[in-house]
Amino acid sequence: MSDPDQDAMADAWAAALDEQGATTQAAELENFDQAGGAPAVPGAGPNLDVILDIPVTLSMEVGGTEITIRNLLQLNQGSVVELDRLAGEPLDVLVNGTLIAHGEVVVVNEKFGLRLTDIVSPSERIKRLR
Repeated sequence: MSDPDQDAMADAWAAALDEQGATTQAAELENFDQAGGAPAVPGAGPNLDVILDIPVTLSMEVGGTEITIRNLLQLNQGSVVELDRLAGEPLDVLVNGTLIAHGEVVVVNEKFGLRLTDIVSPSERIKRLR
């Protein structure tokens, strides 16, 4: 039996995702197909079922900076570290350390989430590896 709070939260997330609409998903699928990704027609390509349950690490990066060890050791509670990103810029979405998308933070039922705003094309990912 499921918890009513969990059901309500699941409904809230589903509603937030539905705001994007089917047209966004169709456009992303079309762009993925045009970029040399998987075929848009189900069953027309390789069987991916063998890899679908492999866990990957998804992380969001707000920004970064380089700091000397001397300055690192001087940090304490309340210290502010300047990052190389401006306020309002999209976050980087990384899978196993590889940039795959950009997004923005959203809040649904007091929990953080991420709305993807841009998917990095497979060809762009290959360029970044070099």
